[in-house]
Amino acid sequence: MTFSQLSIGLGGMALRLVQIAMDARDDSAVGRFWAEALGWGVSSEEPGVTNVEPAGFAYPDPAAVCIDVLAVPEPKTVKNRVHLDLATTSAAHQADLVARLQDLGATPADVGQGDVSWTVLADPEGNEFCVQAPWPGGRDTGPVAAVTVDCADPRAMARFWDQAMDWTLHQVTGDHAVLRSARGVGPYLQFLRTPDMKTVKNRVHLDLRPYPGDDQAAEVARPRALGATDIDLGQGDVPWTCLADPEGNEFDVLIPR
Repeated sequence: MTFSQLSIGLGGMALRLVQIAMDARDDSAVGRFWAEALGWGVSSEEPGVTNVEPAGFAYPDPAAVCIDVLAVPEPKTVKNRVHLDLATTSAAHQADLVARLQDLGATPADVGQGDVSWTVLADPEGNEFCVQAPWPGGRDTGPVAAVTVDCADPRAMARFWDQAMDWTLHQVTGDHAVLRSARGVGPYLQFLRTPDMKTVKNRVHLDLRPYPGDDQAAEVARPRALGATDIDLGQGDVPWTCLADPEGNEFDVLIPR
């Protein structure tokens, strides 16, 4: 059975990336940083959770992938395998944005990038992110150009994620794979080949959501059939389902909305 036949057998592809979840010791401080960095608003649905999304945003909408900052007791210990790439429109904009982010508390980060066109920074708790040089594809993404995931096999990740969600696969090579909302708006989701292996729980993970009226159990069954595994992160009795992709990257399937 091919992947396309498998997806048809499980029903239409109806999961979409709606937000990333970011662990933090101080969710409110990290949330304020990202709200200022992106020019977005900040709110809180409950203690220990800080929501960052564009002002006046009608969630969920592929025009933006929002950020949920979640309070956790564990400190950051290794380089994140999931990070944000911020968009810029000119060399001057890139320089100005880097300076503004450092004024907000970001610090330069060396992840072995060498001499590259982008600038690597870390937020106040050390979460790495990149300020990209201007590129044509980043002019219509909003402030977040891409959500980037380290991986060992971009082709395998492309096969899994292309079938697990309803985003469109734009490019796949041995070094990277790129997807974007089928509506052609918002940030890209890209998988970059890296030599280092996953060793601890990711402090940043993807949250996927079915569409209104869809069956959550059926939508959880699709990524399981494609190779996702159930994981126990101590989440207890919650309405979402915690899974890991074939390389162990945690993600959540939320309730339809």
